[in-house]
Amino acid sequence: MADITYMTRDGYNKLKAELEHMRSIERPAAAAAIAEARDKGDLSENAEYDAAKEAQAMLEMRIANMEATLAGARILDESNVNTDKIQILSRIRLMNHTTGKEVEYTLVSEKEANLKLGKLSIGTPIAQALLGHKKGDTIDVQVPAGTMRFEVLDISI
Repeated sequence: MADITYMTRDGYNKLKAELEHMRSIERPAAAAAIAEARDKGDLSENAEYDAAKEAQAMLEMRIANMEATLAGARILDESNVNTDKIQILSRIRLMNHTTGKEVEYTLVSEKEANLKLGKLSIGTPIAQALLGHKKGDTIDVQVPAGTMRFEVLDISI
C-alpha cells in the first residue's frame, strides 16, 4: 500500500505534470539514447550503452516513485483550514526574536516544500514546534544551531 502524502491541489497538479513530462518526453529520449549506443557496436565494451541503461533505470525509478506518491496523495481542502491554530496549509506570520526579523511561511507537505517560496515542510523542527499554537503564542524551537524564539503574529490561509 502506498504511503499517504497530503498535498495541495496545486502541488498535486505540478507533480502530475512533471510525471507526464517524464513519461512522454524523457522516457522516449532515454530509449533513443540506448538504441543509438547499441548501434555503435560491441555492447560488452560500450560505456555509452551502460551509461544510457543506467540513466534509463534512474528515470524509471523516479517515475515509479512519483506514481506511488500520486497514488497515495490526499488533496487538502484549503476551505477546511482553521485559522485559530497553526496546522498544515496555514500561512503564518512570525516574529523571529532570535534574528529580530519578521518571516512568513506556509506549512506544506515535504513534497511541496520550497523555502525560497516561503513553503516550509511540515516535517521540519520549526513547523513541528509551531503546530497547534495560536496567534500571540511565543514558542522556543530547538534547531541544530541552538534555540530560536518565535512569536505568532498572524495565521491565515
